[in-house]
Amino acid sequence: MILLAVLFAVLGALSNAVGTAFQRKAAATVSRGGGLGLLRTLARRPAWGIGILGVTCAALFQALALVNGPMALVQPLFILELPFALLVAVPLLHRRLSPPGWWAVGAMVAGLTLLLASAAPAGSRQQAPMTRWIPVLLLALGAITAAVLLVRSATSPLFRAAALAGAAAIGNAVTAALMKSATGRFADAGLTAFLTTWQTYGFALTGVAALLLLENALQAGPLAASQPALTVGDAAVSLLLGVALFDETVRTGWWLLPEALGIGLILWGVLRLTRVVPQLAEIAH
Repeated sequence: MILLAVLFAVLGALSNAVGTAFQRKAAATVSRGGGLGLLRTLARRPAWGIGILGVTCAALFQALALVNGPMALVQPLFILELPFALLVAVPLLHRRLSPPGWWAVGAMVAGLTLLLASAAPAGSRQQAPMTRWIPVLLLALGAITAAVLLVRSATSPLFRAAALAGAAAIGNAVTAALMKSATGRFADAGLTAFLTTWQTYGFALTGVAALLLLENALQAGPLAASQPALTVGDAAVSLLLGVALFDETVRTGWWLLPEALGIGLILWGVLRLTRVVPQLAEIAH
């Protein structure tokens, strides 16, 4: 089951990266515009169709990964979407990745491997009682609201981008938790149970909200501020939600040292990518 979760999570990250890269390629061939006209134009581009297929497969793979493994394992693996997107988009858009960029990609992969090997996330529950959901949802909504309110009075682009990306990370983690519960219901009781459980509609709403927060974060300030908050924030909050909702476990004690080192490598890799690869701003999201 754990191996399946890892496989599906990696495939999900890769699919999302491919989808994003091909959507960007299709958008680059279309003149400025918007609305239904833009959508009709993009629909005639094969690259855009491949992009939509990639994003759709990513959602399916994420659901399969969450059914087969703990959130604390699955969600951090989606960090791989960032280097995957870069590796796919660079040749697709006829660009080259510099040696520092390759070092950054290697650092992210090594850091993620070290983090997950040290933490050894475990857990098999799919459902959580409402006595757990209510405080988790209230805390998440409160944190997102606080971030949005702080941004309204802030003048620093760095702070605005980081705060909104952090809020988007919380939204992504909550979406994953709700998706895990909803797909668990589907696996246990079928389509009717999936369509009648509140978590199904919950993850749809939180997913849209997280996407809007992310788009605002990308517009509010530099990618060097938003991407680390999003990348590490999603993994950290997902780990906390897995423990709080589904009784998942991670190693503590002296294992915290290599875990911290892994997080440091991931952060260093993300920061290097945002600084040494100019095209990352165009292809990461």
